[in-house]
Amino acid sequence: MVDNNQTTKTVSLKEYGIENVKVQYQLSSQELHDKTIELGQGVEAANGAVAVNTGEFTGRSPKDRFIVRDSITEDKVWWGNINIPFSPEKFDALYDKVAKYISGKEVFVRDSYACADRTRGLNIRVVTETPWANMFAHNMFLRPTEEELKDFDPEWLILNVPSFMADPEIDGTRQHNFAILNFSRKIVLIGGTGYTGEIKKGIFSALNFIMPVDKNTLPMHCSANVGDNGETAIFFGLSGTGKTTLSADPDRKLIGDDEHGWTSENSVFNFEGGCYAKVINLSQEHEPDIYNAIKRGAILENVVLDKNGDVDFADTSITQNTRVSYPIYHINNIQEPSVGHNPKNIFFLTADAFGVLPPISKLTPGQAAYHFISGYTAKVAGTEEGVNEPTPNFSACFGAPFMPLHPTKYAEMLSKKMKDAGVNVWLVNTGWTGGPYGVGSRMKLKYTRAMIAAALEGGLKDVEFEKHPIFNLMMPKSCPNVPSEVLNPRETWADKDKYDAKAKALAKSFKENFSKYESYANDEILSGAPISE
Repeated sequence: MVDNNQTTKTVSLKEYGIENVKVQYQLSSQELHDKTIELGQGVEAANGAVAVNTGEFTGRSPKDRFIVRDSITEDKVWWGNINIPFSPEKFDALYDKVAKYISGKEVFVRDSYACADRTRGLNIRVVTETPWANMFAHNMFLRPTEEELKDFDPEWLILNVPSFMADPEIDGTRQHNFAILNFSRKIVLIGGTGYTGEIKKGIFSALNFIMPVDKNTLPMHCSANVGDNGETAIFFGLSGTGKTTLSADPDRKLIGDDEHGWTSENSVFNFEGGCYAKVINLSQEHEPDIYNAIKRGAILENVVLDKNGDVDFADTSITQNTRVSYPIYHINNIQEPSVGHNPKNIFFLTADAFGVLPPISKLTPGQAAYHFISGYTAKVAGTEEGVNEPTPNFSACFGAPFMPLHPTKYAEMLSKKMKDAGVNVWLVNTGWTGGPYGVGSRMKLKYTRAMIAAALEGGLKDVEFEKHPIFNLMMPKSCPNVPSEVLNPRETWADKDKYDAKAKALAKSFKENFSKYESYANDEILSGAPISE
């Protein structure tokens, strides 16, 4: 696919309070690649990608992400330590300072849009201080044709100025960096950080507010693919659970790997036009799609190159959060456009390092909503010898940092869509079996793939199920190409009493975490909880 973003159109930024700037509008990916190298802001790796260093910040800064509290957001946003309020007056003053700061300089401007379903699309103008941040926007957002650009009317503005440092005492920020959403002015304002993920997640957070409130659409932090039969599968999961790996199926077309909407017309569409993948310990053998996508047009962030320009994917001396951004057309087996229909199966992926949850279980609507709100996986303390006690990790809706509304709002929408579409929801444990981390072993990937294939192909439709005694999950007693002895986690433990104790402890963690949502949840959602002691 060719880069179709070159245009002879010019734009003015005066309406944004940005004046006397040299506007580099809608440069091609190659032009931005070359400009990054010319300015000394990056180097070309041996694989053809441009490699950059994002500076002080190599990841998002959740405590410095704010939402302007005004008449639009006051009664709708779930305010707290995730959605931190910012005053309209402070925003206006800070925005004016940033606009004045960037005036008179060279800036890079890109018009693009989010949402492959154009009836729900969001037109975006991205103004960046660096060419590689603009290249990131080219990769991650959807790319309008030259014809579409002629009458392009941007609805939202992203202003990204990493070198601007806020003064917390004057500007109302926590420290010098910030990412602020203003729904009244339709602006994402980013400063003090070069981490490009703030650009992507700023718009994702905006869509997570706009879609349920204005578009009757459920936004989802998930991957999705579609089979030859036209049925769409959705994969939710936190980092390390296998979301990207399991959705990259050679027999199914990828819709997208991270952010989607589910419409009232029962279609699923990608919010994005690209992928932003972790590359720590990346290898061609284990992740061929991502590995082969890293070529000219891709941006590598915070990786280490050797003298020949080859990437050392195992080197985490800069950060463990090494990343690559590339347009989705760098992946071969994709759905075009990035829209699927007829969702029939949803998979909640968890890497339960306690070895308690079944490798696959079928959920009721109430259980699905409960586990969706819980967003559980486990963090392993480390891989050093003797560390064998993991920590529960809950992230509401499998993406709490990006959800402006209360989690139960998204869960209620999910429950309704499940019922209306007749969707099967499965909880899949890609974590430990036969004991907790340090005692048991990781579930074999080939078994997990076989269980997902069976769910997708109807191989679990007529098998016998049994109920988990603590979590009430329905576990299949048999599954094609999977040994029956691994399907009931209790049976894989040598000491059944220890299993029961661990299961009760994990159930307690679930209930303690869910206590903050109970007053908002309906009876059906509450029925999905594990058994109380």
